[in-house]
Amino acid sequence: MGYELHAVIAGDELLRGWARGVPEAQVAPLRQGLSLLPITDELFDSVTDGSPKGALGFWRLPGGFEELLARWSAAGPVAYVEAEYFGGVGEQRAAVWVDGTLALGPLDEPTRKRFSRPVSPISQALRRLGARRTLGEDEFEAVGLDSHRNNEDWLSSTAPY
Repeated sequence: MGYELHAVIAGDELLRGWARGVPEAQVAPLRQGLSLLPITDELFDSVTDGSPKGALGFWRLPGGFEELLARWSAAGPVAYVEAEYFGGVGEQRAAVWVDGTLALGPLDEPTRKRFSRPVSPISQALRRLGARRTLGEDEFEAVGLDSHRNNEDWLSSTAPY
């Protein structure tokens, strides 16, 4: 079974405030006051400025979207994360914007290198957003990112996490 995630993660109020003005945006709640904005095909098409893939090297970051993330970060830290796994092999990427500038990343780590869970790119990004892990779990699990396996599952979920 695979895992695929392409999303913006930030404080719940920040993401919901932005999503109100974009019909294609759907926000899913996470734990610890965070929420997730999955990058669907429809959202990608509505927010891209048509420029080619940026210098940050993400697979699914819409053209010009990093400028929007930087603007949002004036109201609070914002992360863009990507993860793709199948059969235990895959990759994570993450970046965090704070106060209008790129503050962390982009971090890129293939799972073949066997990184420690607490230092994975997404866990590091979540830590910058204020997520805290507990004994036996990393930030990824602590906020509930292990609850669904792809963006479609996040969109169909209505239960808070």
